[in-house]
Amino acid sequence: MSQAPTPRVVHADALDLARTLSDVDLVYLDPPFFTGRTQTGRDERAFADAWSGDINAYLAWLDPLLVALRDSLAPTGSIYVHLDWHAVHYVKVRMDELFGYDHFLNEVVWLYGLGGSSKRRWPRKHDTLLWYAREAGRHWFEAARIPASSRRLAGQLKKAPDWWDIPALNNMAHERTGWPTQKPLALLDRIVRSSAPPGGLVVDPCCGSGTTAVAAHAAGRRSIVGDVSAEAVALTRERLRGLELSVP
Repeated sequence: MSQAPTPRVVHADALDLARTLSDVDLVYLDPPFFTGRTQTGRDERAFADAWSGDINAYLAWLDPLLVALRDSLAPTGSIYVHLDWHAVHYVKVRMDELFGYDHFLNEVVWLYGLGGSSKRRWPRKHDTLLWYAREAGRHWFEAARIPASSRRLAGQLKKAPDWWDIPALNNMAHERTGWPTQKPLALLDRIVRSSAPPGGLVVDPCCGSGTTAVAAHAAGRRSIVGDVSAEAVALTRERLRGLELSVP
Protein backbone atom coordinates (compact mmCIF):
# COMPACT_ATOMS: atom_id res chain seq x y z
CA MET A 1 0.00 0.00 0.00
CA SER A 2 1.11 3.55 -0.72
CA GLN A 3 2.82 5.45 2.06
CA ALA A 4 0.48 8.42 1.62
CA PRO A 5 -0.08 10.59 4.69
CA THR A 6 -2.82 9.38 6.99
CA PRO A 7 -6.23 10.83 6.07
CA ARG A 8 -7.52 13.58 8.31
CA VAL A 9 -11.06 12.94 9.58
CA VAL A 10 -13.11 15.87 10.92
CA HIS A 11 -16.44 15.97 12.73
CA ALA A 12 -17.92 19.14 11.21
CA ASP A 13 -20.71 20.60 9.16
CA ALA A 14 -19.75 20.43 5.48
CA LEU A 15 -19.92 24.20 5.00
CA ASP A 16 -17.84 24.92 8.10
CA LEU A 17 -15.20 22.46 6.93
CA ALA A 18 -15.18 23.80 3.36
CA ARG A 19 -14.54 27.34 4.57
CA THR A 20 -11.29 26.23 6.26
CA LEU A 21 -9.77 24.72 3.12
CA SER A 22 -7.50 25.97 0.35
CA ASP A 23 -5.35 24.61 -2.50
CA VAL A 24 -7.52 21.52 -2.85
CA ASP A 25 -6.80 19.37 -5.90
CA LEU A 26 -10.04 17.38 -5.95
CA VAL A 27 -13.39 17.57 -4.19
CA TYR A 28 -15.82 14.67 -4.21
CA LEU A 29 -19.21 15.79 -2.90
CA ASP A 30 -21.85 13.12 -2.28
CA PRO A 31 -24.56 15.21 -0.56
CA PRO A 32 -28.10 14.20 0.34
CA PHE A 33 -30.01 13.55 -2.89
CA PHE A 34 -33.28 15.38 -2.07
CA THR A 35 -35.09 12.05 -1.84
CA GLY A 36 -37.51 13.26 0.83
CA ARG A 37 -36.99 10.25 3.09
CA THR A 38 -34.71 8.84 5.77
CA GLN A 39 -31.90 6.69 4.39
CA THR A 40 -31.45 3.56 6.48
CA GLY A 41 -28.73 0.98 6.11
CA ARG A 42 -27.57 -2.16 7.83
CA ASP A 43 -27.30 -2.04 11.64
CA GLU A 44 -29.94 0.75 11.65
CA ARG A 45 -27.42 3.36 10.53
CA ALA A 46 -29.42 6.22 9.02
CA PHE A 47 -29.58 9.89 8.09
CA ALA A 48 -32.45 12.18 7.12
CA ASP A 49 -32.79 13.40 3.52
CA ALA A 50 -36.07 15.28 3.99
CA TRP A 51 -36.34 19.05 3.50
CA SER A 52 -38.87 21.50 4.86
CA GLY A 53 -39.92 23.11 1.62
CA ASP A 54 -39.47 22.48 -2.08
CA ILE A 55 -36.34 22.16 -4.19
CA ASN A 56 -35.51 25.78 -3.39
CA ALA A 57 -34.95 24.87 0.27
CA TYR A 58 -32.51 22.16 -0.79
CA LEU A 59 -30.66 24.52 -3.14
CA ALA A 60 -30.52 27.21 -0.45
CA TRP A 61 -28.62 24.70 1.70
CA LEU A 62 -26.40 23.48 -1.15
CA ASP A 63 -25.48 26.80 -2.83
CA PRO A 64 -23.15 28.21 -0.13
CA LEU A 65 -21.44 24.83 0.18
CA LEU A 66 -20.75 24.76 -3.56
CA VAL A 67 -19.36 28.31 -3.40
CA ALA A 68 -17.07 27.47 -0.47
CA LEU A 69 -15.82 24.31 -2.17
CA ARG A 70 -15.24 26.19 -5.43
CA ASP A 71 -13.20 28.79 -3.58
CA SER A 72 -11.15 26.07 -1.86
CA LEU A 73 -9.92 24.61 -5.14
CA ALA A 74 -6.42 25.16 -6.46
CA PRO A 75 -6.29 26.68 -9.99
CA THR A 76 -5.71 23.15 -11.32
CA GLY A 77 -8.39 21.62 -9.08
CA SER A 78 -11.80 20.17 -9.90
CA ILE A 79 -14.98 18.94 -8.21
CA TYR A 80 -17.32 16.01 -8.73
CA VAL A 81 -20.87 16.35 -7.38
CA HIS A 82 -22.66 13.00 -7.11
CA LEU A 83 -26.48 13.04 -7.38
CA ASP A 84 -29.41 11.17 -8.89
CA TRP A 85 -32.56 12.09 -10.79
CA HIS A 86 -34.20 13.90 -7.87
CA ALA A 87 -32.13 17.10 -8.11
CA VAL A 88 -29.22 16.73 -10.54
CA HIS A 89 -30.83 18.84 -13.29
CA TYR A 90 -31.43 21.71 -10.83
CA VAL A 91 -27.89 21.46 -9.48
CA LYS A 92 -26.39 21.45 -12.99
CA VAL A 93 -28.00 24.83 -13.67
CA ARG A 94 -26.76 26.24 -10.36
CA MET A 95 -23.23 24.98 -10.92
CA ASP A 96 -23.18 26.57 -14.39
CA GLU A 97 -23.99 29.84 -12.63
CA LEU A 98 -21.57 29.40 -9.72
CA PHE A 99 -18.59 27.87 -11.55
CA GLY A 100 -19.19 29.20 -15.06
CA TYR A 101 -20.76 27.32 -17.96
CA ASP A 102 -17.38 26.97 -19.67
CA HIS A 103 -15.91 25.28 -16.59
CA PHE A 104 -18.18 22.25 -16.94
CA LEU A 105 -16.10 19.21 -17.98
CA ASN A 106 -18.30 16.11 -18.00
CA GLU A 107 -21.55 14.55 -17.00
CA VAL A 108 -20.42 11.08 -15.92
CA VAL A 109 -23.08 8.40 -15.60
CA TRP A 110 -22.48 5.66 -13.04
CA LEU A 111 -24.37 2.50 -14.00
CA TYR A 112 -25.25 -0.07 -11.34
CA GLY A 113 -27.48 -3.11 -11.18
CA LEU A 114 -28.97 -3.19 -7.70
CA GLY A 115 -32.28 -1.81 -6.49
CA GLY A 116 -35.94 -2.37 -7.23
CA SER A 117 -37.81 -2.10 -10.52
CA SER A 118 -41.25 -0.54 -10.95
CA LYS A 119 -43.84 -2.04 -13.30
CA ARG A 120 -44.84 1.50 -14.31
CA ARG A 121 -41.54 2.97 -15.53
CA TRP A 122 -38.02 2.14 -16.72
CA PRO A 123 -35.78 0.92 -13.86
CA ARG A 124 -33.75 3.73 -12.27
CA LYS A 125 -30.27 2.21 -12.35
CA HIS A 126 -27.82 5.10 -12.59
CA ASP A 127 -26.48 8.14 -10.75
CA THR A 128 -24.92 11.23 -12.29
CA LEU A 129 -21.62 12.92 -11.45
CA LEU A 130 -21.20 16.55 -12.49
CA TRP A 131 -17.53 17.41 -13.01
CA TYR A 132 -16.38 21.04 -13.01
CA ALA A 133 -12.94 22.67 -13.08
CA ARG A 134 -11.89 25.72 -11.09
CA GLU A 135 -10.17 26.92 -14.27
CA ALA A 136 -11.09 24.91 -17.35
CA GLY A 137 -8.07 23.80 -19.33
CA ARG A 138 -5.76 23.89 -16.29
CA HIS A 139 -7.34 20.99 -14.41
CA TRP A 140 -5.32 17.84 -13.75
CA PHE A 141 -6.57 14.73 -15.56
CA GLU A 142 -5.22 11.29 -16.36
CA ALA A 143 -7.87 9.11 -17.94
CA ALA A 144 -8.57 5.66 -16.58
CA ARG A 145 -7.95 2.84 -19.02
CA ILE A 146 -10.31 -0.11 -19.40
CA PRO A 147 -10.28 -3.26 -21.57
CA ALA A 148 -11.45 -2.58 -25.12
CA SER A 149 -14.58 -4.46 -26.16
CA SER A 150 -14.26 -4.28 -29.94
CA ARG A 151 -12.78 -7.14 -31.95
CA ARG A 152 -10.31 -4.78 -33.62
CA LEU A 153 -8.82 -3.72 -30.26
CA ALA A 154 -9.13 -7.08 -28.53
CA GLY A 155 -6.62 -7.42 -25.69
CA GLN A 156 -5.84 -3.69 -25.61
CA LEU A 157 -6.85 -0.91 -23.25
CA LYS A 158 -8.84 2.20 -24.15
CA LYS A 159 -9.80 5.43 -22.39
CA ALA A 160 -12.86 4.94 -20.19
CA PRO A 161 -15.98 6.67 -21.60
CA ASP A 162 -18.29 9.00 -19.68
CA TRP A 163 -20.44 6.09 -18.48
CA TRP A 164 -18.98 3.78 -15.86
CA ASP A 165 -20.35 0.29 -15.41
CA ILE A 166 -19.22 -0.35 -11.83
CA PRO A 167 -21.35 -2.65 -9.66
CA ALA A 168 -22.99 -1.20 -6.56
CA LEU A 169 -22.31 -2.92 -3.24
CA ASN A 170 -24.63 -5.77 -2.35
CA ASN A 171 -25.39 -6.58 1.28
CA MET A 172 -22.81 -9.37 1.33
CA ALA A 173 -19.93 -7.35 -0.16
CA HIS A 174 -16.73 -7.60 1.87
CA GLU A 175 -16.26 -3.81 1.93
CA ARG A 176 -19.82 -3.13 3.09
CA THR A 177 -19.96 -1.10 6.31
CA GLY A 178 -23.72 -0.71 6.77
CA TRP A 179 -23.78 2.99 5.88
CA PRO A 180 -26.95 3.43 3.79
CA THR A 181 -25.47 5.33 0.82
CA GLN A 182 -22.00 3.79 0.75
CA LYS A 183 -20.37 3.93 -2.68
CA PRO A 184 -18.03 1.20 -3.99
CA LEU A 185 -14.31 1.68 -3.58
CA ALA A 186 -13.84 1.03 -7.32
CA LEU A 187 -15.88 4.14 -8.13
CA LEU A 188 -13.90 6.42 -5.82
CA ASP A 189 -10.63 4.87 -6.94
CA ARG A 190 -11.37 5.87 -10.54
CA ILE A 191 -12.33 9.42 -9.56
CA VAL A 192 -9.28 9.94 -7.34
CA ARG A 193 -6.67 8.44 -9.64
CA SER A 194 -7.99 10.21 -12.74
CA SER A 195 -8.56 13.66 -11.28
CA ALA A 196 -6.08 14.27 -8.43
CA PRO A 197 -2.32 14.31 -9.03
CA PRO A 198 -0.07 11.95 -7.06
CA GLY A 199 0.41 13.47 -3.61
CA GLY A 200 -2.47 15.88 -4.22
CA LEU A 201 -5.15 16.83 -1.70
CA VAL A 202 -8.57 15.19 -1.95
CA VAL A 203 -11.55 16.47 0.08
CA ASP A 204 -14.90 14.87 0.87
CA PRO A 205 -17.06 16.98 3.25
CA CYS A 206 -19.96 14.48 3.40
CA CYS A 207 -17.83 11.38 3.80
CA GLY A 208 -20.33 8.86 5.18
CA SER A 209 -18.37 5.65 5.69
CA GLY A 210 -15.06 7.13 4.48
CA THR A 211 -14.65 5.47 1.09
CA THR A 212 -13.00 8.58 -0.35
CA ALA A 213 -10.34 8.53 2.37
CA VAL A 214 -9.63 4.85 1.76
CA ALA A 215 -9.34 5.40 -2.00
CA ALA A 216 -7.12 8.46 -1.61
CA HIS A 217 -4.74 6.70 0.77
CA ALA A 218 -4.46 3.64 -1.48
CA ALA A 219 -3.71 5.92 -4.45
CA GLY A 220 -1.01 7.91 -2.65
CA ARG A 221 -3.07 11.09 -2.28
CA ARG A 222 -3.59 13.18 0.84
CA SER A 223 -7.14 13.59 2.07
CA ILE A 224 -9.36 15.55 4.43
CA VAL A 225 -12.80 14.07 4.97
CA GLY A 226 -15.59 15.10 7.30
CA ASP A 227 -19.22 14.64 8.15
CA VAL A 228 -21.81 16.34 10.34
CA SER A 229 -22.80 12.89 11.63
CA ALA A 230 -20.76 11.71 14.62
CA GLU A 231 -21.70 8.16 13.65
CA ALA A 232 -20.27 8.60 10.15
CA VAL A 233 -17.04 10.05 11.57
CA ALA A 234 -16.69 7.17 14.05
CA LEU A 235 -17.33 4.66 11.27
CA THR A 236 -14.75 6.30 9.01
CA ARG A 237 -12.12 6.31 11.74
CA GLU A 238 -12.86 2.67 12.54
CA ARG A 239 -12.52 1.75 8.89
CA LEU A 240 -9.21 3.55 8.53
CA ARG A 241 -7.85 1.95 11.70
CA GLY A 242 -8.62 -1.34 9.98
CA LEU A 243 -5.92 -0.30 7.53
CA GLU A 244 -3.58 0.08 10.52
CA LEU A 245 -3.61 3.87 10.32
CA SER A 246 -3.42 6.13 13.35
CA VAL A 247 -6.27 8.46 12.47
CA PRO A 248 -6.27 12.06 13.77
